[in-house]
Amino acid sequence: MKYDFIIVGHGLAGAILSYTLRKRGHRVLVIDEPRPSGASRVAAGLLNPIAGKRFAKSWLADEFIPAADAFYDELEAHFGRELFIHKPIYKIFSSIEEQNTWMAKSASEGWNDFILATHTQSIGQPSVKDPYGGILIGRGGNLLVEDMLDLLTKELLMQGLLLPERFEMDELQLTEQGVKYKEEEADHLVFCEGFQVINNPWFKWLPIQPTKGEVLEVEAENFNPECIYNKGVYVVPVGGSRFKVGATYNWRQPDEQPSPEGQQELAERFSQITSQHFTMIHHQAGIRPAVRDRKPLAGRHPQYPQLSVFNGMGSKGVQMAPYLAQQFAAALAGEGDVMPDIRISRYLSLYYDYIKH
Repeated sequence: MKYDFIIVGHGLAGAILSYTLRKRGHRVLVIDEPRPSGASRVAAGLLNPIAGKRFAKSWLADEFIPAADAFYDELEAHFGRELFIHKPIYKIFSSIEEQNTWMAKSASEGWNDFILATHTQSIGQPSVKDPYGGILIGRGGNLLVEDMLDLLTKELLMQGLLLPERFEMDELQLTEQGVKYKEEEADHLVFCEGFQVINNPWFKWLPIQPTKGEVLEVEAENFNPECIYNKGVYVVPVGGSRFKVGATYNWRQPDEQPSPEGQQELAERFSQITSQHFTMIHHQAGIRPAVRDRKPLAGRHPQYPQLSVFNGMGSKGVQMAPYLAQQFAAALAGEGDVMPDIRISRYLSLYYDYIKH
């Protein structure tokens, strides 16, 4: 059988793109080696419209979040399962200066769609350390990423559309009609392999920085699971009295091994949020594909148009991928192009340097 697209990689980006292409009626084959330590499976799946200590609205939040809501609603209807947990995010002020920064910011920018309340003093929950108060952010929550990937993987396997194996680069042939991989043929191939793109001979020139992120799963009996907490780390309820605490950012040691230093950092940061005793249940690490300018990467290869890449979502994949997958799927079908900010053509100078050497 000849396919319209072969997708290499079935983490968050690959799974959302392959589903989007299939919904458009394309014949899609996915090739992916199952890896329980993949960054998408380790992540807490957070969606947060407000970013960082500067209280900036996340990049294109007004476009990304409605698209994400619609996509995850559709997936839930498709599978008959809850996959996205809508919860407010309580961003705790770390100082009176931070509180003042927010008060000045909120007076001058339009935040009504995202801010539920501002607290200039503690909300009074005995288990929460918030002497300076914080802001309660709406339209956030977390995706059950592993559940979503498992459901989509099972569906692909049942339909014979998944090869659960390592992609062998030397088996790929470029043809006048598209690509051939072993016995499979397609018009086009898209690499969605996360940080492993650094070893891809076609796209290793892209400025991907593998960044290790560690996450703890803890049990805290008396901690409130009604919202997600943010102060240096995120604390995401995952059921009962269990929470995911994360994540670290380590680009100096980009391996998938949990470290004592990462565990200590996360435990200390969680202790700055709660006075409650907690027990560590699980400690995981994954590697994110971070990009130099913090924008994703999408587009066709400069020389071989039958090859494309869809990558570089970093820690914002849950928020960005649905919108960008729709846009990229349309571009692959010849219906326009992706936004300039994510086109790989912005790094063409790196490609020319690469082929010179």
